[in-house]
Amino acid sequence: MDGPQATSLKHQATSCDKMPRVNLSNSNHLASVLKIDFNERYKNMLVKEARKITDSLTRTSKMPGLSYSLPAWECKTGSKLRKVKNSVCSACYALKGNYTRYPAIKIAQYRRLAAIKLEGWTRAMAAQILRQKFFRWHDAGDVQDVEHLNKIYEVCELTPDVKHWMPTREAWIKDHLDRKPSNLVIRFSPPMIGQRNDSWPNSSMVVETGATCPAPSQDGKCGSCRQCWDPLVKVVSYGKH
Repeated sequence: MDGPQATSLKHQATSCDKMPRVNLSNSNHLASVLKIDFNERYKNMLVKEARKITDSLTRTSKMPGLSYSLPAWECKTGSKLRKVKNSVCSACYALKGNYTRYPAIKIAQYRRLAAIKLEGWTRAMAAQILRQKFFRWHDAGDVQDVEHLNKIYEVCELTPDVKHWMPTREAWIKDHLDRKPSNLVIRFSPPMIGQRNDSWPNSSMVVETGATCPAPSQDGKCGSCRQCWDPLVKVVSYGKH
């Protein structure tokens, strides 16, 4: 993390009366202090205060915890794949059903998209996620750019006890997996139905038959299944929606 936000956080860590003196030449020591600083300053941030920065999170009937939704219309790769026959995005579930039936959902998604640029977004996101056991990034939408990815990484680092899962179709993210927080599982989803990708540590795929996701047989819910969040599960397959 660098730039004005990092400078601000360093100032907080060194100026807090309750914090030990920080050795800025020791990156591990600094990271440790910043986590303590976050816990001390933001663990009691009210959700309504955090929402003023990030807007609301989402709670789907399927997930075991909160999730995060952006407008699928703004997917960088997905918006191109929607025009490709038999691609996984050609019949995108996030462009139909409740996502479009209720105008307020789309409006909220665009507010969240704009909020990513706001100062304090990472801390406000972490304050809302801090007490979750499992969290899903993007039940709709996808990563916008490297700056967005960096902020997601920061949120994961600030919530080390939360298991994060993020599906993506953005292949460029593979170049940034070496610095991915260990509590985040990123699953790359190949563009075509029935296509499998084993070059990523974790991935997913959409299949016509033989899906490993049990949700369709469990009233559309994850139930006790957590394979999407499990880094030991290399590939998760979902039935075509």
